Amino acid sequence: MKFHKAALAAGGRDNGPPLRWAVELVYLETKGSMTMTISPFLTALGSEGPPANRAKDMDLYGWLIGSWEMDTVHFLDDGTIQKWNGECHFGWVLEGRAIQDVWIRPKRPAPSTMYGTTLRIFDPGIDGWHIIWNDPLNRDHSRQIGRAEGKDIVQLGTDSRGLRTRWRFTEITANSFHWIGEERPSESDPWQITYEHLARRTKP
Repeated sequence: MKFHKAALAAGGRDNGPPLRWAVELVYLETKGSMTMTISPFLTALGSEGPPANRAKDMDLYGWLIGSWEMDTVHFLDDGTIQKWNGECHFGWVLEGRAIQDVWIRPKRPAPSTMYGTTLRIFDPGIDGWHIIWNDPLNRDHSRQIGRAEGKDIVQLGTDSRGLRTRWRFTEITANSFHWIGEERPSESDPWQITYEHLARRTKP
């Protein structure tokens, strides 16, 4: 008899615990022992941290590495508000040259209303970050450029509907942040807040 269990966890920094990714725990009754098999794909994808020659460039988003819980507010066009809880997880990928995350709303194991991922890649040619977001559940995708603005991080781009987007990390501390999502049809229109996430760190 074999027992299989999949577990997903983002983890560690380059100076902390090692990165933890999805693993398959296999109990082999015949041997009476537990063995751990790490997916070759996830081994190739994940990384302990950035390479030394990129470490400083990665600071803008590197503080996010780890796991977070969040309270989410959705502001609808008709003035109504929806609220959920949620979780997000960040890890080093592609030999530490990029950061990937997973955003889940609400918290598992509740049925998902959002389950998406972002790939964040620093480009020294523009001194900024390419931000690629995709949520297959809602057929929602967006491309942005992220840069520091004062103490905040601001990402500007367009989404799958052709709307201009501005996503901001603000009120940043070591263990919390306030994320604000805004959109507008054109440059002449005012920004409208559509989502807010208030996040708290749960694991480094």
